[in-house]
Amino acid sequence: MNDSGAAPAAETPTAAAGTVGRPNRIGEVILKAENITMRFGGVKALSDVSFDVRRGEVRSIIGPNGAGKSSMLNVINGFYQPQEGSIWYLGKSYSPMRPYIAASNGIARTFQNIALFKGMSTLDNIMTGRILKQKATLAEQALYIGRGRSEEIEHREHVERVIDFLEIQAVRKTPVGRLPYGLQKRVELGRALAAEPTLLLLDEPMAGMNLEEKEDMSRFIIDVNEYFGTTIALIEHDMGVVMDLSDRVVVLDYGSKLADGTPDEVRNNQAVIDAYLGVAHD
Repeated sequence: MNDSGAAPAAETPTAAAGTVGRPNRIGEVILKAENITMRFGGVKALSDVSFDVRRGEVRSIIGPNGAGKSSMLNVINGFYQPQEGSIWYLGKSYSPMRPYIAASNGIARTFQNIALFKGMSTLDNIMTGRILKQKATLAEQALYIGRGRSEEIEHREHVERVIDFLEIQAVRKTPVGRLPYGLQKRVELGRALAAEPTLLLLDEPMAGMNLEEKEDMSRFIIDVNEYFGTTIALIEHDMGVVMDLSDRVVVLDYGSKLADGTPDEVRNNQAVIDAYLGVAHD
């Protein structure tokens, strides 16, 4: 998303080398969850869970309700502080990770329950994703001088490109509280993309969507991964979506890791079938 002017016409993003078509785009490990144990009182939400995420991949986390999936995302970006274990990210170990460290180092996320400013427009909601990119002082921003002026132009150009990419130009000035649910989910994705993340965490991006909305969101997730090379870790209950989008899948059950591998390996793992997928034995 290179900036070249406010409210530009929609354009096809330029593909990064080795990303289009999906082969040979996956690189080194950029994140590792190491022996994560998370307790809420006497309840273990996560029990000694370890897995990694490689640069450029789509990594899915699946499991039944209450398996610890959202807790795992919250540990990765520092919302939860585990009692045991650490997060290794871009060559550094964090025990624990903190939200401001995660955000400032390129980890962005969406939420299972939409967390937007309902009275603000689509454009203004997505603009909030640029906050950590702002270097101007409060005085420069308030008086619209110096860096305040140049940054405002730069950030608006970037946000307009995100809006074009997500095909929500028609609602750019509409308060998000008036938008259909599927479009609100798209705006939330836009806010995360505005931060130009290295690692994008998606918590049930298809939840509550109809078939057409799921197809649109799946297409945007693939495009974000392929064209921009953004690494994605997602939680999703729709197994068709998971198997189509993912490079690797980790399965949680009652807070423990049950399986980890490619979609085919997970789909054919008998322990996963018994605990989650519900397919009868042959």
